[in-house]
Amino acid sequence: MKTFHYGEDSLTAGIALDLCKGTVKGMVSEAAGKRIRMSHEHVMSVIRSHKTVYGINTGFGPLCTTKISDEDIQKLQLNLLRSHSVGVGQLIPPEISKLMLILKVHALARGYSGISPETILRIIWHIDEDIIPCVPSQGSVGASGDLAPLAHLFLPLIGSGEIWYRGRAYPAGEILRKHGVEALVLGPKEGLALINGTQFISAFGIKVLERFQHCLDLADITASFNLEALMGSVKTFDEELHQLRPYAGSAYVARRMRTLLDKSEIVESHKNCTRVQDPYSLRCIPQVHGASRDAWLHLKEMLHTEINSVTDNPILFSEDKIITGGNFHGQPIALPLDYATLAAAEMGNIADRRIYLSLMEKVEGLPKLLMRDTGLNSGFMILQYTTAALASENKCLCFPASADSIPTSLGQEDHVSMGSISARKALQVVDNLEKILGIELFSASQGFEFRKPLKSGLLLEACFKHIRTKIAFADSDHILTEEIDRAINMVRNKELTSLTADLAKEKKIIFKNETDELFGIY
Repeated sequence: MKTFHYGEDSLTAGIALDLCKGTVKGMVSEAAGKRIRMSHEHVMSVIRSHKTVYGINTGFGPLCTTKISDEDIQKLQLNLLRSHSVGVGQLIPPEISKLMLILKVHALARGYSGISPETILRIIWHIDEDIIPCVPSQGSVGASGDLAPLAHLFLPLIGSGEIWYRGRAYPAGEILRKHGVEALVLGPKEGLALINGTQFISAFGIKVLERFQHCLDLADITASFNLEALMGSVKTFDEELHQLRPYAGSAYVARRMRTLLDKSEIVESHKNCTRVQDPYSLRCIPQVHGASRDAWLHLKEMLHTEINSVTDNPILFSEDKIITGGNFHGQPIALPLDYATLAAAEMGNIADRRIYLSLMEKVEGLPKLLMRDTGLNSGFMILQYTTAALASENKCLCFPASADSIPTSLGQEDHVSMGSISARKALQVVDNLEKILGIELFSASQGFEFRKPLKSGLLLEACFKHIRTKIAFADSDHILTEEIDRAINMVRNKELTSLTADLAKEKKIIFKNETDELFGIY
């Protein structure tokens, strides 16, 4: 098993997900352990010297001028976790809670937070044993850290809160006793170090990055099916054309489309047709898909900076240099998440337009509503209503959460990022996008079949063959829910993107996918 060294190695979204799955083992190196102990000693020196330092021997937020006695310092940290555990709403998925733990350990192991080695080892125990705290989804404003979610995340350290265990939520104390593990007594600054940070936003961001990347890859495939069904032109994917406007995303999409449609008999069959140009939803696939790729790339770059950063406060450089700063503010990641939300919504928008276009009987051989005997049959008419509803819902979710700020902490924290809302909304939009792409997959494969016996490119034909093992051609009206669900599951299981990646590797076709360095998650 590969090993990742917390606080030492560079973390990526892909590695974080591997740590979460248990395919990579996380550990603290000797060098990181030394830094952790030294940082912890800086805190203890402050206590011994009786210097007043925020968060170590003072109250929090607007109570920062209230000095705490030595005998109450431990109780201060206990009270901090308890008082900040005010989250509401549905519990977030255990995978995201686990990612939060991983990101927090990596940040603490950098050695600037004053946390004790014992506390870090306990968090790693939770990760390794897959005993994951329950965290409510709402309550963070994304500045001064994700305070409420992180407080809930670390309640089990003091024997409180709830834990996911074997698929169910249990009282943390019950599970700890079952494993012979005692609650910790938090030392000076430890509670503050645990709850300051952007790990809630960033954990959601990792899932957005992973699932949105797959949607982008799949959208090129579903668009190719619709382009073939509608007998669209491939000239718009010309390499020289995209060199004149050299955005990384559009060039990448154009290359993928050329590969998907390479040696297509369908393309050859209408090579000399009199159609001048296609509607934008076909002609501008590289520009629209590519712009969303570039937004995804911006999120990746910002997220990878964030998850390798120290987002605590105060930060301890030495016993004499302790800085109260704003590294916990979620703005640097909130803005890219809002941008990615818009980019994901636009992918759903253009997919819905392609579905609508395919129903219009605009191209010879493609019947109205993708069914021959319409009138008696409504065909795929109402299926597009669903994508329209999903696309519209996504538009409503596109208002940037980061555009809002409500003062908190009696005005001490007078500008907050709302990045936690940005992160949750982004994942909602991606979830809807997966549904839209599943429906495009279903409808586009129906249209594609009308081009038989002509064949498309090798990769698309392999995808079509796989689709037909699960979804049959529809020749009359029936309840479509089951086929829609199968198509959406195909999307979420990454069946077609895995198939094309494996086949391209086998046939030595240059068709970069998950392993692409620029547009990959590692």
